[in-house]
Order: sequence, then C-alpha cells, then structure tokens
Amino acid sequence: MSSKVIPNEIVQQLLIPSTATLTTALKDFGVTRSYMHRVTPLDPNMKMAGPAFTLRYVPAREDLNAGEVDNLRDVQRVGIEQIEAGEVLVIDARGDTRAGTMGDILATRIYKRGAAGVVTDGAFRDSPAIAETGLAAYAAAMNAHSNKTIHHPSEIQVPIACGEVAVLPGDVIVGDAEGVVVVPAQFAEDVGQIAVEMEEREAFLMRKIQGGANILGTYPPDERTLAEYERWKKER
Repeated sequence: MSSKVIPNEIVQQLLIPSTATLTTALKDFGVTRSYMHRVTPLDPNMKMAGPAFTLRYVPAREDLNAGEVDNLRDVQRVGIEQIEAGEVLVIDARGDTRAGTMGDILATRIYKRGAAGVVTDGAFRDSPAIAETGLAAYAAAMNAHSNKTIHHPSEIQVPIACGEVAVLPGDVIVGDAEGVVVVPAQFAEDVGQIAVEMEEREAFLMRKIQGGANILGTYPPDERTLAEYERWKKER
C-alpha cells in the first residue's frame, strides 16, 4: 500500500491532460494497464483527480448481510466517514452490475465531506440524482437494486481491482469525459509533467493537421516539425 502523500499542485497538474494522454505518458514508466475498462462518467462534463480511498466488496451472503445496517460496523459506512477532502472513493465491485454500489444519500455525504469523486466498476442506484449532486461519479452501469442484494462491503484502504486495473490507496485517480485512469503514486509527479508537455505538443500538431499538413513528418513529428514546435512555444 502506498504511503506517498501527493501534493495538491501535482494532483491539479494531472487534471490538465486528457486520460488518453495520461495513458500514453504512463507507458514511459512501463505501465500499460492503467485505464479502467467499461467505467464511464454519469455526465460527460465531469472531471476529477485525487488520491484513491479504496473500498472492496465481496459477493453477498445471507449471514453476512443479515439484520439492520449498523453505521458503526458497516465497512462502507465507516469508510464514508473517513474519506478526506480531495480523495476519490474507488469501489471494487468485481465488475458485477446486478445491484448498485451506493445511492444518492451516501454520494451526497461523500460530496459534503469534500471528496473529489467516486468510481466503481459496478453500478450506482439513484444515478440521475447522483449526477446532480456535484460529485464526479463514474460507473459501469446503473441499477436500482440496493447494494447488499449482491455485494457485501469487506475492507477499506487495501489494494483492490476496479475496471480490471489495480488500485492502491493513494494512487491518483483521474477522470474525464472519456473515462478513468489510475496513476501510480510514485509516478504521479513525472507523469503529470510529461503529459502536460505532450498535450501542448499534440495541440500544435493538431493545428498543423487542421491546416492541411500531411501526417508524414507531422504525426509523429520529425526533427523539422519539432523545431517548428519549439519556435511556436517561444512565440507564445
């Protein structure tokens, strides 16, 4: 489990590039499995970045989920009251979308605690209402069934899987209109710098392509195009 504390300026820098650019930058560090499969935003205007606070579900079993919810013992409820401002709750639902992992009341509580977002490879219930809370929310599906019909909250702040990607507590979770990327904590600062530079260079290349330039020598850029890019940066 990562104990690295990510400074806020690094988190904010990771909000600048797209998730697509971040996946490319992560390849420089040997990380190729960073993009969550089938996990999408409830609203395409959502964007988020923050350290992961993890919650792991296991399959429900009648004796485990018996009785009324105890807010002092239920792992999900305990975790929600421990999330700190700026963190992203990441829920491992094993990709099972047959029930929601949480609804709008708990999502609102997370939002009021200052969380940057919530992500699951399962489903949300009350999804339209969650989308209106102001909390960035990403899921694989929507399902009106309550969580304990399928899921049992097992552990918080342990390594999990979400969208077929490993997530350690403290990894930086970045989401945009396309989806969610996991940036390992130890690479966050370098990946942010590389990705921002990459985003700026690709904006320049896009301008050339939009102006009618041939992809040969432009994408990827040859030495002449890179020199032109450096001049363009200085002029800006």
